[in-house]
Amino acid sequence: MTRALIGVLLLVGSCGTWAQNQGGTQAPADALVASAATPVAPAGLDATNTISTAIGDFALANPAGDPSAEPAATPAAKPRFVFGERDDYRWQLGVGVEFYRFQSNIYSASMVGLNTTLTYYTNSWFALEGNLITGFAPEIYQAEHVKMFGGAAGLRIGGRKQRFEPWAHGLVGGSHMQPQTAGNSKTALMAQAGVGVDYRLHSRLSLRLEGDWVFTQFFGQNQNNFQGVAGAVLHF
Repeated sequence: MTRALIGVLLLVGSCGTWAQNQGGTQAPADALVASAATPVAPAGLDATNTISTAIGDFALANPAGDPSAEPAATPAAKPRFVFGERDDYRWQLGVGVEFYRFQSNIYSASMVGLNTTLTYYTNSWFALEGNLITGFAPEIYQAEHVKMFGGAAGLRIGGRKQRFEPWAHGLVGGSHMQPQTAGNSKTALMAQAGVGVDYRLHSRLSLRLEGDWVFTQFFGQNQNNFQGVAGAVLHF
């Protein structure tokens, strides 16, 4: 009797232990899938916030399709031959028709010729300048024609910011006059001082009007004469 009771108790305990093991070790399949899909964040961090922050940082570092986010283009370097507030050219070549009235106690003549001027601006208002002038007059006494050649160098100042560009210059050089008279040299000192204005048609082209006082010393005396020029100016 005692042995039979002990056998029943052992059988009942074995069945309970087997049922408990079966219920505790087997997890549902849905719970396993959910746990695999959920990201595991380090201790103290929220997984959802961490992922959102990483996506935002990537979007800021890599803008897609936003032209305003592209870096601004670097301005092209200016050519070396332009300068100043209007990016103007340093060199000017002026060519014009010249009227030169020469008067002396030996003879007088109204001459027409060519005036050529080369100017180099060191800044927006100051320049170095040189010119060549010629003049030819009709026949005078004894079938002689008056001819004059001259050249000078000096300085120019003027504004270069508007369409009208006023300027002034002063030059010193020499000149050669024909016909030669007895006992007198054909060459003499020449000085010029005057004003002018250029009208800008294009960045490389202007029209010019100029008026000058011209001092010479032919025939052992001083002459104070007038010179007028109308022409065009090439900028380069």
